[in-house]
Amino acid sequence: MVVLHRITRRAASMIPGGPAGSVLGIHVFHCPDAVGIVAKLSECIASRGGNIHSVDVFVPDKKQVFYSRNEFVFDPARWPRDVVDNDFNKISKLFSAEKSVVRVPDLDPKFKIAVLASKQEHCLVDLLYRWQEGRLPMDISCVISNHQRAPNTHVALFLKQHGIPYHHLPTSAGNTREAEILELVEDTDFLVLARYMQVLSRRFLESYGKDIINIHHGLLPSFKGGNPSKQAFDAGVKLIGATSHFVTEELDAGPIIEQMVERVSHRDTLKSFVQKSENLEKQCLTQAIKSYCELRVLPYQVNKTVVF
Repeated sequence: MVVLHRITRRAASMIPGGPAGSVLGIHVFHCPDAVGIVAKLSECIASRGGNIHSVDVFVPDKKQVFYSRNEFVFDPARWPRDVVDNDFNKISKLFSAEKSVVRVPDLDPKFKIAVLASKQEHCLVDLLYRWQEGRLPMDISCVISNHQRAPNTHVALFLKQHGIPYHHLPTSAGNTREAEILELVEDTDFLVLARYMQVLSRRFLESYGKDIINIHHGLLPSFKGGNPSKQAFDAGVKLIGATSHFVTEELDAGPIIEQMVERVSHRDTLKSFVQKSENLEKQCLTQAIKSYCELRVLPYQVNKTVVF
């Protein structure tokens, strides 16, 4: 039987679940299933004066594997940040965990990302706007594009105003500029492809070695490859979608993080069809990034994800 459980408790103070001075902590855990995992995690937090206010647990059917994500509040004066890591590391060793990660958003550095984009700007502009508004817990180190943008364009002016470098690296069949891109993104935590219309090579993926999030303007696994909006329009579909997924060597086939859909009809023109699709892409990419930064995304089996 699949176990998917969520426990939530409304907090009583300004910082949910704790007194003044408390901060939010997030812990994700992936290990072989065993008796007492939740009890040990809860005991760890409670013994340090912390207070759990949400827990998500997933145990797949007929598989001895355990996934969890919990949010808790604690006082760093009573439970210093380095001790938090040490305490959870002990539990990780106890249960032979494959993954055990703690994040304290108010104390830890924001995720550092680079954005790769091509000519189409709707995802890039939306991402920059949400970053400016503080809606995404990340810092943008640079924007890289194979498309030149004039200095007086909206994107160029925005990036200049906020001190975000813009790197124009035109590509060709014989030169994808991947070595230069790798140098620019070496210190990032992950990459975002905001409609970057170039296929990253296996060598690039192995050299970078960290996660890359892509947005595909189609409801995968249908309509892969180029121009999926026209593919779907020509097929007369009644639902369109967008898919955000991790990048793998196989084109548009990486583990899916987020999908969104919208109804269309015979009354839609190709133009209105594309507009609806672009709106979905913006929302879907933002939600995928937000989920990733909040440690809600865990690998599951070979090509799936658990998204709490």
